Parts: sequence; C-alpha cells; structure tokens
Amino acid sequence: MTDKRQISPPNDEMFCGVVLAGGEGMRLQPFIKSLGRGTLPKQYVNFIGSCSMLEQTLERAERIIPPERVLTVVTESHLQFPEVRQQCSSRPKDTVIVQPENKETCPGLLLPLMHLYRRYPESVVLVLPSDHFIGDDDRLIHHARLACLAVQRDPSQLVLLGVKPDREEPDYGYLLPGKKPAAIDSNLSQVSWFIEKPERKTVRRLIRAGALWNTMIMAFKTRTMLHWMSRLVPSLYHRFQEVHKAIGTPAEPDVIRKTYQELSPMNFSKEFLEPMVKNYPSSLVVLPVRDLSWSDWGTASRIIDVLAKIGEVPRQEGARRIAAKNTYLLGGKPFDHDFGIREVAVEKCAESFQGSSRVLSQK
Repeated sequence: MTDKRQISPPNDEMFCGVVLAGGEGMRLQPFIKSLGRGTLPKQYVNFIGSCSMLEQTLERAERIIPPERVLTVVTESHLQFPEVRQQCSSRPKDTVIVQPENKETCPGLLLPLMHLYRRYPESVVLVLPSDHFIGDDDRLIHHARLACLAVQRDPSQLVLLGVKPDREEPDYGYLLPGKKPAAIDSNLSQVSWFIEKPERKTVRRLIRAGALWNTMIMAFKTRTMLHWMSRLVPSLYHRFQEVHKAIGTPAEPDVIRKTYQELSPMNFSKEFLEPMVKNYPSSLVVLPVRDLSWSDWGTASRIIDVLAKIGEVPRQEGARRIAAKNTYLLGGKPFDHDFGIREVAVEKCAESFQGSSRVLSQK
C-alpha cells in the first residue's frame, strides 16, 4: 500500500502550492440547487464522501507540500456561505488569498503568485484546480512530484500533466505531445500544439493524433512563470506589479480591489498557454499520467458519468425526494433534458451531504 504521508522532496523549503478555488461554476448551479445546496460554488460541495472537492484537493497538495506553503485563492463573494468559511477557517494563517471578484484563471493564478514571490521568490510551485475528480490519488501525486522535481532540475521549463482522453470532449483543452522526448526527462515531451475548447471535428483529429487532455495541474518555478507572464500577458503582469508592492502594507486591500476593478476576465489556457506553445514551444512540456481516471466537474453530465463508472449506489430514502425533482427512474427517459441525470447518481450526491462540517475556527 502506498504511504499517504507527506512526500518530502529534496530542498522542500522551495516547494509551494497554489489551489485554484476562485471560480463560480455557473453551469453547475442548477444541479447543485436541485441537491439542496443553493448557490454554493461547486468546489465547496462534497459530491462524494464527507469532504468537498476543495478539501480533497488540499489533502492531495499536502502530501507533497507543507500546509503553510499551500495557498488557496478564493473569491470574496464565496465567503457569504458558511460552508466556505468553515472550510477556509482551518487553513494555516495567511494561506487563504481572497480576490475581490472572479476575473478568470489568469488573475486567479497571478494573485497568489505575487504572494509567493514575496515570501519564497525561489520556489517551485505546484498548481491544482479544486474542481476535478481524480480516480487514483496515489498515481496523481506520484506524477505531480515528478513534475516538481523536473522543474527543480531545469527551472526554465513549465510542466503540464496530461491525461489520455476516453471520449470526445470539446469543452476541454488539448495538448499534442511532440515526437521526441524532452531533454529534461525521457518521460516528458515538448508540446507541439495546444488548443482550448476546440470544435468537435478538431477534437477527433487531435485524439487520433495522440493528444492529451490538459488537466491544468502544472509545476513551474515562480520566477519563470512571472517572466513568461510579462511576455505573454504584459498588461496584466504590469497591473499586478502594484499589487506586489502593496502586499503586507495597509494599502494592500485597496490596491488589489482597484486592480481587479480595472481588469477584464482572462483565461489562462486561452491567453497564456495557446500563445506560449505557438511562440515559445521549447519551454512547455507535458508529463502524461497514464491510466488515470480524471474529470473536470464543470457539468452535471460529467458528474453523473463518473458516479456511474465507479458504482456509487443510493442508500437514503430522503435523497430520493431530491432526485425526483430533476430525474427519471432507472431505465426510463429523462424529462429534464438540461441534465439527463440518473436518479442513482443524484441520490448518491444528496446522500454525501449528510457528512458533518468543521466548526469555524482559526489556527
């Protein structure tokens, strides 16, 4: 059995983590409401078991990185929910980074990087989105650690974890590994092409050519990422220079708020990764994670598909009443075409909400 205690890499004082939890998950809101969770953003929901997706992600990060060096970025509006305050309250001091509003993944990543650059300028960073299903934590953690160690050997590289597609999914990002292994490690390949949310006909061609899904799980040197952001998203980068100067001062909240008010939403995959592969392909490599069940839980259908595959079965009668609002009985046809949800899956989701919550406290 794999040891689930923290894996300490060499020079682990240089290893830090960023957990992305700033999204709103609007597409999933009707599904979450049907489960009695109101408008709670998806990353704070415990679809399986008693832990939310955020809590599960933090547990993964802490198997490689000490908790005090794992930063979690959330959005200010999330704090209106008791569940969010409870989940954040147990985090070590100064590790929950609150952005005034959600402006997509580029600002959502750059804000915690500004904090890390102030505290640990030579750090190697592992980024983990908080809304993913991972079928094998041990396998993922092993590859995440390999990615960090690869960056430690060659700090000029950005390493993305890729997963082999098991279906056509136009809403994902796709990266095509080059034919030659990267010099840094024979398990890595340079990325020859990256495209975010391609058309379905393009998806078919990519899968036939051996493309991988982009998990958005990545490792890089903090200095290196900031260098590339200054090249590829210069207007965003320069706005955040004022944020960097203000961190730790009384002016910090006002500077961050003003900066966000002036920002337009900017997607990291579309605005950063796509042009990076096009213009600087030698600096981005992919580490395939083979035989890993992975899903970005952005839609109800993806959640239902995974629950069906892993054999989650309903048990509580109370969950049936919730399921009946939006589902059909097994073997029938859906009357809610927005979801196409199977009763068995929704019941299991509702059942998982019976888990207890932690008391609000601060370490």
